[in-house]
Amino acid sequence: MTTLYPNAAQPGHGVFVENRLRHLVESGEVALRVVAPVPWFPSGSARFGRYAAFARAPLQETRHGIAVTHPRYPVIPKIGMSVAPALLYRPLVRHVEALVAAGHRFDLIDAHYFYPDGVAAALLGRRLGKPVLITARGTDLNLIPQHVLPRRMILWAANQAAGLITVCQALKDVLVDLGVPSGRVSVLRNGVDLAQFRPVERESARKALGLTNPTLLSVGHLIERKGHHLVIEALANLPGMTLLIAGDGPERSALQRLVERHGLGDRVRLLGSVPHDRLPQIYGAADALILASSREGWANVLLEAMACGTPVVASNVWGTPEVVADPAAGTLAAERTPRGIADGVRRLFQALPDRAATRAYAEQFSWDSTTQGQLDLFRKVLEGRTSR
Repeated sequence: MTTLYPNAAQPGHGVFVENRLRHLVESGEVALRVVAPVPWFPSGSARFGRYAAFARAPLQETRHGIAVTHPRYPVIPKIGMSVAPALLYRPLVRHVEALVAAGHRFDLIDAHYFYPDGVAAALLGRRLGKPVLITARGTDLNLIPQHVLPRRMILWAANQAAGLITVCQALKDVLVDLGVPSGRVSVLRNGVDLAQFRPVERESARKALGLTNPTLLSVGHLIERKGHHLVIEALANLPGMTLLIAGDGPERSALQRLVERHGLGDRVRLLGSVPHDRLPQIYGAADALILASSREGWANVLLEAMACGTPVVASNVWGTPEVVADPAAGTLAAERTPRGIADGVRRLFQALPDRAATRAYAEQFSWDSTTQGQLDLFRKVLEGRTSR
């Protein structure tokens, strides 16, 4: 159960959750149904921009052999944070009880994202008498607990849950600081699909994109906290380099204006939203990935780039040092500023790691150990209930 999951209208939304569940199902040890609620919106007209995608999302679909349903729930922009779990829970419980009435049986609820998803899942589990596991992924713990009422609800859900997972040690530390016993929290990092993300023939990939200069790549939703604006400003101090930005979002126009203001129109290209299966070609064409985020749990783009042989320069935040932990992976910027990013790029290019070494580093992050960790935790929870 999660609101972070792709659908036909938003194929890139929450791909990192889908990837983890796909590998879990491929183990052959789990039968899985996904309930991925979508905010209610009245119109799918293009004039409503990204909100229209909510209306266009199907009510049900099958993705990679997994049955997915998308019940609608109300969202109150800006002022609805404190009531978000209740707004999500009410349609969720109606939907799941209808599934149960139709004959669907399940053993446990696997919830992704702590707030409001994990809180709503904990309420659902209490109502249905089912154990709940909650995975924290980033903003749900490194930002939302700053608000008093959400923090209390997160702690309540953590105490209700039969199991807790974080995607990095830094997020586990947040839960422990909130008062959750350390032994109740498992760290199961995200993995990378090493078959999908692999080195490509670089010259062909660069030719297809018309690249001739050393090339930097920034990937992610075009929002302020991803730091694309900092990478653009850093490029002004990196002569002779090209920057590709893959992603779309509300900051696109502002980023384009920033490019024009710095006179970088011939060196910066905004690629827009890129399908997941095209990313390996772009990673492979780049000389380095730059991730300038202010907050990250475990950034999947880092491992995706490394698996393609492309080293990274990343801001030193949250779980990122746990990913970029070897010179073969790349380097961490000393500060999250244009100057810090530019210095990090120069430092990386002074001793660029061999691309084969970067790929070899990424190979230790397959999904196998994460999948096994989930299965072990599921069995422990269910055996504990049976033995009562």
